[in-house]
Amino acid sequence: MHNNLNHCSLPDQGLVPIRTVSSLTGVNSVTLRAWERRYDLIKPARTPKGHRLYTMADVDMIHQVVSLLNNGMSIGQVRQVLDNPQAQPGATPEIHIEENPDFWQGYCHRLLQAVAAFDDGVLNDIYSEALSLYPVDMVTHQLIIPLLRELGERWTRGSGSIAEEHFFSLFLRNKLGARFHHLNRNHKGPKLLGACLPGEQHEIGLLLFALAALDQDYSLVLLGPNTPLTELPPVVERAGVHAVVLSGSDETALGVIEEYLPRFCQGVTVPVFVGGRIADGCAGMLADAGAIPLTEDFGLALHQIDAILTPR
Repeated sequence: MHNNLNHCSLPDQGLVPIRTVSSLTGVNSVTLRAWERRYDLIKPARTPKGHRLYTMADVDMIHQVVSLLNNGMSIGQVRQVLDNPQAQPGATPEIHIEENPDFWQGYCHRLLQAVAAFDDGVLNDIYSEALSLYPVDMVTHQLIIPLLRELGERWTRGSGSIAEEHFFSLFLRNKLGARFHHLNRNHKGPKLLGACLPGEQHEIGLLLFALAALDQDYSLVLLGPNTPLTELPPVVERAGVHAVVLSGSDETALGVIEEYLPRFCQGVTVPVFVGGRIADGCAGMLADAGAIPLTEDFGLALHQIDAILTPR
């Protein structure tokens, strides 16, 4: 096969397609293409049909880029660091985070302005820009979750309104839902059943988790907000799911955990995981009920699930 690719000056082995690179690095293909097109960070080879092929050295470079982003740099600053000889692979660049403007705060401020103006077009442009340049998980934890909390705090302080929170939540739910339905196909990993606990109306966290799970090749069945636990056992059986993931917040009634969750956990033969803010505040109660609390970090939460589901 490599004879057909000689004009690309490809190495003889170690070539992987963009989907594999995404799985190895957690950076989706849209972002990888943006890094290549706008910042010239990665230069993949091409097949005669134009498909990108990457070497493992490219994968190592992408891991380095993600590490620099996690250290507080913007993608533009990463380009500057990689151009510095001290930042070659194997070296540790000297990064002065305190000298870098907090570009995530800049994104958050711009989104807040768009929300306050109820400007769907500007909101969409800013959100799409962030998603094109940064890994989905990073956008989730550095931008979306802090923004949701800020909108809630603005309403509490009287400097914002519940209308702002509803406007952004609806925008985000539509965006995440469309992305979920587009991506939720042809996955070969374990199947998860996701639902919000009874009385829990906020499904954004569950949708964000679902997208992170799809990136790890899980498949999902989502039931959304305020789901009665008595409705779930037949779904577990018919859909052939390997685990249940329930989502709850600080507002979830403790009676649900004390009365209904133990009965549900005893009535199904698959592991039951519970994530969201309730998992942080009521971990002991959840464990007593027979459920497994999940950390708020989606990557670590998926590692928890994988550790339970993967045979040793």
